[in-house]
Amino acid sequence: MLTVWGRENSSNVKKVLWLLDELNLSYQQINAGGVYGKNHEPLYLSLNPNGLVPCLQDDDFVLWESNAILRYLAERSAQQAFWPASLQQRAAADKWMDWCSNSLTVPFRQVFLSLIRTPEAERDMAVVSAGMAAFEKYWAIADAVLAKQAWFSGDHFGIGDIPVACYADTWYRLDIERQRHPNLERWYQQLTQRPAFQKRVMLPLS
Repeated sequence: MLTVWGRENSSNVKKVLWLLDELNLSYQQINAGGVYGKNHEPLYLSLNPNGLVPCLQDDDFVLWESNAILRYLAERSAQQAFWPASLQQRAAADKWMDWCSNSLTVPFRQVFLSLIRTPEAERDMAVVSAGMAAFEKYWAIADAVLAKQAWFSGDHFGIGDIPVACYADTWYRLDIERQRHPNLERWYQQLTQRPAFQKRVMLPLS
């Protein structure tokens, strides 16, 4: 039995729950982190000593780090759409997962944590502006790629789209002024038609 530890409104947990639903896999979820606590208790720390979510249990096997979990689930399922037979196709999609972590995580925190989780009187708008500028730079890169291919994973939706999409969803639902990135917007609108995306990612911002 697959078990996912983590709260629904965590971007990294969203990734995992979304893929599980896309793969049509059975699992149980245990809310942990944030208001739910548990992630600094001895039981959880015995699974993930970092005290972060998500954490996956597959019977006796334990795995943490959200992108590692995505790769594991995709290969475990052996579904062609998420784990193609071609090494190059897998690598081409996989690079976007690392790109997302290395490029978008810091500006996401600067913008999202400031505008959603920080009281207005305590916000540092210089930090928000820096995050916005970084996002626009990286979205321009993404938009140029999506002018040449339908998805980050290639011709079809796949594992490479999932991490980027969790940040993009927040970006497009924040009450902010944005530059136009038509190819990115087209890609995002396609995502909003996916039932698993609607269920697991398009949650109230909190």
